[in-house]
Formats: sequence, structure tokens, C-alpha cells
Amino acid sequence: MSKTYSATGINLKAQPFGESDRLLTILTQEFGLIKAIAPGARKAKSPLGGRSELFVVNQLLIAKGRSLDRITQAETVTTYAGLSKNLGKLAASQYLAELVLSQALSDHPQEDLFILLNEHLNRLQSLSNSHLIANSTQIIACLTQGIFHLLALGGTAPQVQLCCLSQRLLIPNFTDENWRVGFSIETGGIINLSEWTPSPTPSRPKPQKPIPVTSKTPTVQDSGNLYTIESVPQPQLKINTKLTAGQLAILQHLAQPELLDPVMSREMILAGDWMTVERTLRQYTEYHLGCSIRSGSLIDTFTHQFIIDPPF
Repeated sequence: MSKTYSATGINLKAQPFGESDRLLTILTQEFGLIKAIAPGARKAKSPLGGRSELFVVNQLLIAKGRSLDRITQAETVTTYAGLSKNLGKLAASQYLAELVLSQALSDHPQEDLFILLNEHLNRLQSLSNSHLIANSTQIIACLTQGIFHLLALGGTAPQVQLCCLSQRLLIPNFTDENWRVGFSIETGGIINLSEWTPSPTPSRPKPQKPIPVTSKTPTVQDSGNLYTIESVPQPQLKINTKLTAGQLAILQHLAQPELLDPVMSREMILAGDWMTVERTLRQYTEYHLGCSIRSGSLIDTFTHQFIIDPPF
């Protein structure tokens, strides 16, 4: 970069800096994640005040600094002011921002990530602010697809079409209400339960007698001492949750560009199914990121109002 550079970026994080400045974390198309000071942004009449708010897209002119860059000019391209008018939309957008912050690189172009985030923020903003269950479900549905698309772009999306054990296609069975498919976070996706051997119930260990070293017992000699080689049992595959046919159908459709209508075929796919899939992907994402998603608690608060019996 030269001493002054231009970039198009969206504000993902903001915090006070000094007496009146604001430190912004910005996802730019050209340079990935950058941190820059918006001087005087917290002053009442600052021209950078509104331009330094969250989820505002600006065309920026930035001056390089020794430790932190400084924004010298900002022209707003797009705003997502509608996200703050609904708790679900705001929580969902912050959720997606957390994922992007954990995935984005610095000093590398991030055009695809920038475009994808803006696409899903635009989808969220365009939804109704009604408190009806159907509209709230649409917010969770949009969030869930956004999570999956971000995971897919980062190359960490779970395997949802084929069984992770047999590599055979799994098709949701809507004719049997008791039909279930497993989801294993460590394995990386769905598991055909007929291919899965559950872990045995642990029993109280019995005292073991010393194994005498004989000619039939494999041994290793080290500095004149003999050691017995014992086989160690392999850990059992863990199923984190079991999904219904409707929940699997949602998972398998998430990779598509367009969202499966969350209120379509209500007898087959229930509103609670979307909550279960979101929570499953959240646990999967937290495992692979190695950190918790703080905005998840806001999503739980939002969904609690219209789920009588939460799936988790």
C-alpha cells in the first residue's frame, strides 16, 4: 500500500478510541480486514459519525499510520439501517458479522466474502418486521442459510448430502415420523444411523491382574527393561444430535442460492425445525472456530418468544 489508499468496506465492529474517535474494524473488498481510526466520529456534528456506524458501506480514503491507519474521507454507498428496527434482524446480522470476522484475512482481497455478506444483510433487511411466527421464522431461515454459505465459502461446510461413514446419498423419509438421521460435529456432517455403532454403556472397571511377559506377548526392550504392548480401543463415533426428515431437508437445501420457503409445506417442515438446524450449525461452527458465537444468546432470546418447547 502507498501512504494513502482507497477501499470499499463495510463496518463490522466499532469501539471508542481516545476522547472522540472511533476505532473501526472494516471488511474491504480490496485488502480484507483492516482497522482504522475514524477521527472525531463520536462528536455530535462529525461528518464521520453516521458513516462509522455498524453495517454501513463506505468508499474510503485512508492514510497509512505507524500503528493505525486513519480515515480521511468517507462516502456512504449503502446502509442497512433497517436491521436495527427488529431484534431478530439485528441479532442475525451481528451473528453473521462474527463469522466474517473469524474468517476474513488481512492484506488479501476478500471480494467474494464482501459480496456474500452484503447479499445476506440485504436479504435480512428486506424481511418484514412483523412479530408473527411466520416472519420470525423467515429471519432464522435467512440467518441459517447465511451461516451455511459462509462456511461453504471458507471450505468448512458440513457434509449434508452423503453419509460421512458410507458416502451414500441420504434422502429424507417423510413417510415415517420416527425416522432420524445423525449429525456428528467431529466427523463433519450427517450419519446414517444404520451405519453407526453406538458407544457401549461404560461399566465399572474390574481390577486387572498383571500380564506376565511370555514368548507370545509382544514386548519392547528399552535400556534392559521389558514393556508389554497393549492395544488401545479406538474412540467411538459421537452423534451430537438426531435430525428429523424436515430438518435434514432444510440442511440439504441450504447450499442453494435461493432459500427454501420456510412456511412452505408446514405439515412436513415445522417452524421449530429451522431453530434446530440453526443451533446444530452453531455448535458445528463453534467447534471448528474454537470459540463461542456471542450473538447466539441474542438469537435464543429472539426465538424463545415463539417456541414453546425448544429443541435443545
